[in-house]
Amino acid sequence: MNLQIELYKFQQESLKRSSPERAAIFSDFIQGLSEEFRNRRLLRIGDFAPDFTLKNTKGETIILSEQLKTGPILLKFFRGYWCPYCGLELRAYQKVVNKIRALGGTILAISPQTLVASQKTIDRHDLTYDLLSDSGFQTAQDYGLVFTVPDAVKQIYLQSGCVIPEHNGTEEWLLPVPATFVIDRRGHIALAYANVDFRVRYEPEDAIAILLSLFVGN
Repeated sequence: MNLQIELYKFQQESLKRSSPERAAIFSDFIQGLSEEFRNRRLLRIGDFAPDFTLKNTKGETIILSEQLKTGPILLKFFRGYWCPYCGLELRAYQKVVNKIRALGGTILAISPQTLVASQKTIDRHDLTYDLLSDSGFQTAQDYGLVFTVPDAVKQIYLQSGCVIPEHNGTEEWLLPVPATFVIDRRGHIALAYANVDFRVRYEPEDAIAILLSLFVGN
């Protein structure tokens, strides 16, 4: 099934359980974030991808520039294991992980959550690709994705028992905008996709098409 169809179905079910006030808060949040990001200079196709050094759940150090020596990278930024939309996305990419590896590619998924939370994510969704912890938000900052959770949205999360700083091992209410990048072996960005609407994600098959174009180009 198309990932966006799955996400849309979940969104519609969530709206049935949600109050009009809550739905309005999230609508205003997305609109405000859209205006904020409109004024940012985001990474584009052809830009060099900022290098990073992060830990995976095995305690191994993952360096982007070193990983690129083995092939292109499909880089995901997600919010955390508490986010059901992220869970749907991560599982969708797990379904195509062998296709991506067959093209010489590697999936790396980055979130601000702790390594313990990342391992919970792997266990919950049976993932076989690396989740990396960007606990200080430096990598997400370098990619231009970080924002502060507004108070109204913060209160909704708190009411549902979701204390985001606890998941991230920090005191700050920060999150990255979900994003997908494809980075070729030279470090150039071949795909740059970020959407402030956390309910919309990049389709796995479309990402594979970008990877295939790199493979054919070589």
